[in-house]
Amino acid sequence: MRILGIDPGVAITGYGIVEECGSNFQCPASGCIRTDKDWPTASRLEKIHSQICDLITTHKPQALVVEKIFFSKNVRTAFQVGEARGVIILAAARLGIELYEYTPLQVKQAVAGYGKAEKIQVQKMVQMLLKLPRLPGVDDEADALAVALCHLQNRRFENAIKGGST
Repeated sequence: MRILGIDPGVAITGYGIVEECGSNFQCPASGCIRTDKDWPTASRLEKIHSQICDLITTHKPQALVVEKIFFSKNVRTAFQVGEARGVIILAAARLGIELYEYTPLQVKQAVAGYGKAEKIQVQKMVQMLLKLPRLPGVDDEADALAVALCHLQNRRFENAIKGGST
């Protein structure tokens, strides 16, 4: 199964393609979509939407997984992240791809085994699970890979409970 994980943001949207190969995971692609702070909001959101559509078309994932907004001290930032999530969700809907959402707590629990894990602990687990030569260079990219891994781990857990196979 191939998953597209997304860490939404208007300035930087992290993405990661994670593929399940037997009992292992692989990362064929990951990175960030960046927008210029001087651009109008509509242009920034259009770029995010367009590039997410391109990622879906190019990599053909079976599902798109996005991190939920959990908490934000800055209301403006929360609204901007919500707008980015909206165009990402729209891309999934328009291209007919299943959508799943997880909170940061769920991601940390699934990837690091502890819901209050520090960011560096999650990043090191992402590196280990994907056998990456180094930590992802940008937090948003690492978070996108973590949310994709979270979905695959949860899928394995649900299948084990049901008595099925992964």
